[in-house]
Amino acid sequence: MEPTELVEELCARIDRIDPLLYAFTPEPGRYLRLAAEARELERRYGDRERPPLYGVPVAVKDVIHVDGLPTHAGSALPPGLLAGPEATVVRRLRAAGALVAGKTVTAEFALNAPGPTRNPVDPAHTPGGSSSGSAAAVAAGLVPLAVGTQTVGSVIRPAAYCGVVGFCPSYGRIPADGLIANAPSLDTVGIFAPDLPWVERAAAVLFDDWRPSAVTERPPVLGVPVDYLEAVSPAGRDAFERLRLTARRMKLPWSPAESAEDMWVISRYELAQVHRELYPRFANLYRPETASAIRHGQEIDPAAYTAALHARSRYRRRLAALTAAEGIDLWATPAATGPAPVGLESTGDAVMSLPWSHAGWPALTLPAGTVDGLPVGLQLVAPAGADEQLLRWAAGILPGGE
Repeated sequence: MEPTELVEELCARIDRIDPLLYAFTPEPGRYLRLAAEARELERRYGDRERPPLYGVPVAVKDVIHVDGLPTHAGSALPPGLLAGPEATVVRRLRAAGALVAGKTVTAEFALNAPGPTRNPVDPAHTPGGSSSGSAAAVAAGLVPLAVGTQTVGSVIRPAAYCGVVGFCPSYGRIPADGLIANAPSLDTVGIFAPDLPWVERAAAVLFDDWRPSAVTERPPVLGVPVDYLEAVSPAGRDAFERLRLTARRMKLPWSPAESAEDMWVISRYELAQVHRELYPRFANLYRPETASAIRHGQEIDPAAYTAALHARSRYRRRLAALTAAEGIDLWATPAATGPAPVGLESTGDAVMSLPWSHAGWPALTLPAGTVDGLPVGLQLVAPAGADEQLLRWAAGILPGGE
């Protein structure tokens, strides 16, 4: 199908489904924009060799700048205040032939004040956040690829809640310029897709230095951090145990609460710095959850922030040493504490992603069954930089992983 034909189908599908889903931010001229871009693609390539994402519609989280589309970041602030140059991730998608289907709904400034997006599996339940619209757009079949961002759990959790594949790479493997930042030393651009092959197609385009991993003969050695399972609901634990993973189970030699406190100090301090000029001028336009997080960050002493950064460095070294000493290739946990909670007032709990985001390690969630008809995910995590090997090993862990 040529891009112009695909655009007609895409826009008809969005017009039919999205008024009930709210995955995309409103764009009255969507069809005219996409049709013009599709015609230009066809003219440019004609009978020439086509790039790897030729004509593929991709949804982009609305904290990522896209030329020609405003960035609202889920906020009531005037979009002109939030404008910036197009992100490298978007330029690379377009250079690979992709069409930007539109901006997707985000929790305000990629924190936890949710947008209007519904979960496509059950609209009474949250789609997760903050990349809610990106996960929902893929889950509803509106697009085969979407990009989002993760500071703590904003790719892995919504992907699990909506029943799709979510990939949050090693920190820094995909350029993160052109974003409305949440916490710059943690923010990571991630990928949503219906399956692993689509993730690999996108990663090959978006990474600075993508190195396809060779097939390995042996299965990975899995590790399960049992202390983190304590945060999972009984139904979520049952679903995880039903996977019958062959894994080494161990208690990590440090407190989960200790890592969490350091991460919140870092993220809230950096958030306050990001909004140090806008918040004093427009505090009344921020939602209460976001305003509270910024005020918390303003109260953090710079010395406490520096201490938390040093503690994070020590944590990363300890995690890497433990993983190597135990011979673990991938850590395995539930992707979230359970299925998507009922209601749209909360985006859910990010605790299952926290230790890995704090480390800057790549994480992947795969659909791993259901609980009461709602999806749950298996999270797999590799050491920093082992993104390619993570995707290669993940393909063989669950039935149908390819």
